[in-house]
Amino acid sequence: MDYQKQGSAWQSLFLLLIFTLVCAFVTQLLAVIGYLLFSGDFKSILQSQDMSGIMGSKGFLYTSLMVSSLGTFLFPALLLQQREKQVFDYFPTEKNQIIILLLLTLLFLLAFNPSMEWISRLNQQMMLPDSLGGVEEWMRDKEDSMADLTENIVMVDNIPGLLLNILVMAIVPAIVEEYYFRGALQGILGRIIPNMHVAIWLTAIIFSAIHVQFYGFFPRMILGLIFGYAFYWSKNIWVPIFGHFINNFTVTLVAYYYQKQGKSFQDLQNMESYSTVYYILSVVFSMALGYYFYQVTHKKKIYEQSQLG
Repeated sequence: MDYQKQGSAWQSLFLLLIFTLVCAFVTQLLAVIGYLLFSGDFKSILQSQDMSGIMGSKGFLYTSLMVSSLGTFLFPALLLQQREKQVFDYFPTEKNQIIILLLLTLLFLLAFNPSMEWISRLNQQMMLPDSLGGVEEWMRDKEDSMADLTENIVMVDNIPGLLLNILVMAIVPAIVEEYYFRGALQGILGRIIPNMHVAIWLTAIIFSAIHVQFYGFFPRMILGLIFGYAFYWSKNIWVPIFGHFINNFTVTLVAYYYQKQGKSFQDLQNMESYSTVYYILSVVFSMALGYYFYQVTHKKKIYEQSQLG
């Protein structure tokens, strides 16, 4: 093991955490100040010590989500890359066969959707022992709080609202979260931990846990694994970004369709399950596509090594 390299990676991890704390605090503070300046809504904050006057504003929610995403994820990752650009490339963009890899990513997510729905249902039925009843109640409260926030944003019935949701809920999160988790964090952990598979799994667990949605933990962790291996094999940060975007874009589009049909957010969460045949086909086709994705990237690596030789 290269202990000098490992020590440098631990320093990188420390820097990433410091950048995250500082950028998150500064951008959130600027978001509040900026929103108040542009909206002129000073009265609400003066009359409400807990800031409930502006927290209920949809404009503030969009502003806060956008700025929070940039400050918490994108800026720290970019700062780390700028500081260590001579040491490590956190965001490689290998373009060889990129169109094929993006197409395979799209097909994989479509094929895996029934399996993901099944995993999600199992996760939502999770129950803790009676001795942990207080913890389970806290988890449910956090889940309900996040569900309320999501419903307030994602359920729109007009095109401008849909386009704004695609930007805030799909495009921005896909870029900033993949830059942070797959690019910076997975890159650092891959230098600290000799086994890259462990680094990918650990990154996926952190990626899911940081969303603080316990009854969606396993589906999000699985997505983290998918994006992690897609990045590791493709050596192109835009492959997981594309996959992340497709996943979030699908949710915003379905939510828009449900709202137009007069259906509720609860209807969206309780979509009808697939038949057993669909689940079996989902597993078979997604495994086949995942293997083919690996084969394409592996053959590309062999070809590049032969050219160097």
